[in-house]
Amino acid sequence: MRVTFTANGKPVEADDVWEGESLLYVLRERVGLPGSKNACEQGECGSCTVYLDGTPVCSCLVAAGQVQDREVRTVEGLDENGELGLVQQAFIDAGAVQCGFCTPGLLVQTDALLEQDAQPSDTDIREALSGNLCRCTGYEKIMDAVRLASARKCQKAGASE
Repeated sequence: MRVTFTANGKPVEADDVWEGESLLYVLRERVGLPGSKNACEQGECGSCTVYLDGTPVCSCLVAAGQVQDREVRTVEGLDENGELGLVQQAFIDAGAVQCGFCTPGLLVQTDALLEQDAQPSDTDIREALSGNLCRCTGYEKIMDAVRLASARKCQKAGASE
């Protein structure tokens, strides 16, 4: 079957998609967006998190046919005019990127959190990221990155007012 959807603002067509194929597979192997990672294939680790119509989902659990005529935004779509986005840069600056496997999902989930609440508490951050597993860190650098992204987002919002 052919699946047509929008990925990061651009129309996409994927041909010869079989019924049980995941959105994650289609993104990585058919569309050329390898940023989302394939770690558990069970929706437990969060490394494949993408936006589907503005809501974060584990793309390994979404059948490709479910995205027909819908909007998908991946970690690659978090950029700002071809430059690293605010959340992406904060993760680098805070040293929150280790092996990189969990990073795409953490970036998408952090972006979603900051869209809902520009100044989340540590409890809010932990809750929002609870579905994203990292095997490399003790999560403190990740928390630092979210706090830094939050501060920069608020500073940017204040500067534009």
